[in-house]
Amino acid sequence: MCKNILSPSILSADFKVLGEQIRETEKAGAQFLHFDVMDGKFVPSISFGMPVLKSIQDASSQVKDVHLMIDEPIRYVKEFAESGADIITFHIEATDKPGETIDEIKKYNCKAGVTLKPKTPVFEILDYIDKVDMILVMSVEPGFGGQKFIPESLDKIRAIRKAADEKGKPDFLIEVDGGINIENVKTVIEAGANVIVSGSQIFKGDIYKNTKNFLDIMS
Repeated sequence: MCKNILSPSILSADFKVLGEQIRETEKAGAQFLHFDVMDGKFVPSISFGMPVLKSIQDASSQVKDVHLMIDEPIRYVKEFAESGADIITFHIEATDKPGETIDEIKKYNCKAGVTLKPKTPVFEILDYIDKVDMILVMSVEPGFGGQKFIPESLDKIRAIRKAADEKGKPDFLIEVDGGINIENVKTVIEAGANVIVSGSQIFKGDIYKNTKNFLDIMS
């Protein structure tokens, strides 16, 4: 894998031709594929669940990067793992059992990630660097589309990268999701992120070209 990873969010894809569009991102070099799972409770929107994840397993060999925006995520870890998730990320605000949730994810041989909303202080998540494989920084409020990147997210990214370096984990995965485009992605990477989520910037227009453009800037 290259140093920096692009994770296109299928939330912005055309579901009539989802498999075809996913293959375009893989052909262009995107190594991850991002699934935004929303329950209508933890966040206002409702998206999709296990059937969609299971249905595209043969469409690509990309890492299936599942972001659970749902209450008490431990309830669905088994189902998402069995549907093909490679990484399962949950919100620190969505459960009072984060340790048990991490253990449950790893029990099914998935990598575990934890994330936080923009208003949640970064210190609430730093202790999990030793316990998870990835931390996701939400750079917009989850569940709402069309938002602009929150600049204060850069400080969170820097704090997580510093903490990971101090723990001897220079390659620790820091994912960022929300409002990232070709104009600001370089700044996000310079702050310390190495996994970038993008939806409409990838799936609107020429998917192959959009993916290549992103990866060229990220390299």
